[in-house]
Amino acid sequence: MSGALRRALADPGPRPLPDEAARLLTAVNAPPRLAAHLRAVHDVAADLVAWVRERHPAAAVDAEAVLFGAAVHDIGKALHPAELSGPGARHEPAGHALLREHGVPERLARFARTHASWDGPGIGLDDLLVGLADKVWKAKRVPDLEQRVVDVLAAASGQEPWQVFMDLDDVCDRLAAGADERLAFQAAYPVESTA
Repeated sequence: MSGALRRALADPGPRPLPDEAARLLTAVNAPPRLAAHLRAVHDVAADLVAWVRERHPAAAVDAEAVLFGAAVHDIGKALHPAELSGPGARHEPAGHALLREHGVPERLARFARTHASWDGPGIGLDDLLVGLADKVWKAKRVPDLEQRVVDVLAAASGQEPWQVFMDLDDVCDRLAAGADERLAFQAAYPVESTA
């Protein structure tokens, strides 16, 4: 493991990744910037999971799955590093295949495919939360995605959709306020992997 990758996984900043996610990133010699990005998204996902559990306890959320999914959702960028600094979706199926090759069960590997396609079939709250964390970490707001989260939470809790929307808007604003710090953390690490 390169020193830069070791630092991206361990330096003070966002919460550390789950051990298995850090092991996988080390095994694929992930670019340090990817590890930093995954820590930032994982950190936001942890806050979203805590918020759902507190405000919408009737909603079925698999915290372990969401946190692992957020920690590895972009692992395919280790194979397609140009997508770390530019557009592209080749990392999505590549990441899913990579996770499966490393023995990650489908219930966890799926996030590599679903984090950017929240309107597909079979997308549940866990997938939506990973997708939301992947946007809000950098203060990006996606109304269609947020509406899907509102619809699922309102149905689970019986609350009025407008109330759920207001609550979600508040938590997203709060999380977005830390975007500059998270972006600076990510930018502090190189895009290139080194041996």
